[in-house]
Amino acid sequence: MQKKFHQILFSWIPFSFGDLLYIILIAVIIHCIVTCFKKKSRHNAFIRLLIMMNIIYFSYQIFWGMLYFQNPIIDKLPKGKITLNDRKDLALHYLEKCKNSRELVKENSDGVFRIGDITSIENEILKEQNKLPAFITNKKNDHLNSFKPSLFKDVMSFTGILGYYNPFTAEAQYNSRLPSSYLPFTLAHESAHQLGFAREQEANFIGYLAGKNSGNPDLKYSTEYFVLKSLLNSIVYEDEDFVKAVLEKYSAAMKRDRAFEKRFLLEHQGWLDHFFGFTNNLFLKTNQQEGSVTYSYFVELLVKYEK
Repeated sequence: MQKKFHQILFSWIPFSFGDLLYIILIAVIIHCIVTCFKKKSRHNAFIRLLIMMNIIYFSYQIFWGMLYFQNPIIDKLPKGKITLNDRKDLALHYLEKCKNSRELVKENSDGVFRIGDITSIENEILKEQNKLPAFITNKKNDHLNSFKPSLFKDVMSFTGILGYYNPFTAEAQYNSRLPSSYLPFTLAHESAHQLGFAREQEANFIGYLAGKNSGNPDLKYSTEYFVLKSLLNSIVYEDEDFVKAVLEKYSAAMKRDRAFEKRFLLEHQGWLDHFFGFTNNLFLKTNQQEGSVTYSYFVELLVKYEK
């Protein structure tokens, strides 16, 4: 109910109101901290700061934090272990799917995948979310488009953050500077948070379910490409030669997309990337998640669902 109210309240605003809210909050907090160092107003400023921080934390827990305690999706899937061969077979399957779907998308002048119409992707995600398997979830969206390009896109490019969900405004924020191969699945992931899936890897899984059978070629390719990369990341430390062989089998177009992704990441590496990677890892672990360094839970969900 709260999410729907927030979406109605903020979705019509053409820019990210959540980002603006964060800018105001940061400015107020800095002002309070500076005031704490002044003798005359130190006590009152410190009390105000504590009250404000508690209100923010309490609101976060009410709007979002409690969702981390939902029953995990893994409980709804078959039991049993996943073998290395299971992941290899699925990686080869998705390699062929990616090759086929890559042929259906548009390219820029350098032969790199480019998105056609981002609004059609957003609407497609909302449509596909209402087709999710009933045994996985009965959550439904309200077809309110509340995707917003973040005001912090330049900073986000240097932090490794692709997007984020703002629980105070129910906006799905994304970095509009991302390579097109990242962007559609990032939208699907952040919209999964809007739907009420707090855990990062479960949001990946819901994003995958929304994109795998999509009639939108951009969303379908980006989803399948994310799945393939996730499977290869889960295999590389166990069989590096297999991963190298799969990468060699990428189509020429997929290789161009991969090279562009690598250039983008290389151009935006720096201390901010390491800092935000470290702090995000801590945040995920404090919210009963695996951390940002592993895809294992998503891959487990994926393989068990596909099997």
